[in-house]
Amino acid sequence: MTRGRKPKPSHLKAVQGNAGKRAVNHDEPQGEELDDVPLPPEWLSPIGIEMWERVAPWLIGSKILTGSDLHNLEAFCAAYSRWRLAEQDIAKNGIVVPGLNSDVKNPACTEANAALKQMALYGSALGLDPSSRSRLAVPGAKDASNPFKDLLGKKR
Repeated sequence: MTRGRKPKPSHLKAVQGNAGKRAVNHDEPQGEELDDVPLPPEWLSPIGIEMWERVAPWLIGSKILTGSDLHNLEAFCAAYSRWRLAEQDIAKNGIVVPGLNSDVKNPACTEANAALKQMALYGSALGLDPSSRSRLAVPGAKDASNPFKDLLGKKR
């Protein structure tokens, strides 16, 4: 098993700079770039498809998602769906449900916790949480997100 931080991909070193002056792996394999949002898999639930349609366009537009990373998006959307269903069950039946001899913890609580852990894992791999997103560098993102950029420098 490897220790320490995961190495930064070479394309991110090129964009962000290589402050540590570590060797760059020029032979690093690159994933196939996606230009269009692929259709969600047929087996994905409607809740998972809703998340796919919300997140996939941003991931592709930001050049984060490649063809070899689609499984991470599938797993994230499936975990999101399971989490939502578990939370709906908890809202309906409560945290404690009747058991054989006494009340027991609702099994949906366990599923909700497991799904949240999976969402955190796959979401981090895709840059879907603030911490991992802060480590990404998307070319042109600063300019694209500022609707007032054209007003700067103009005089009346």
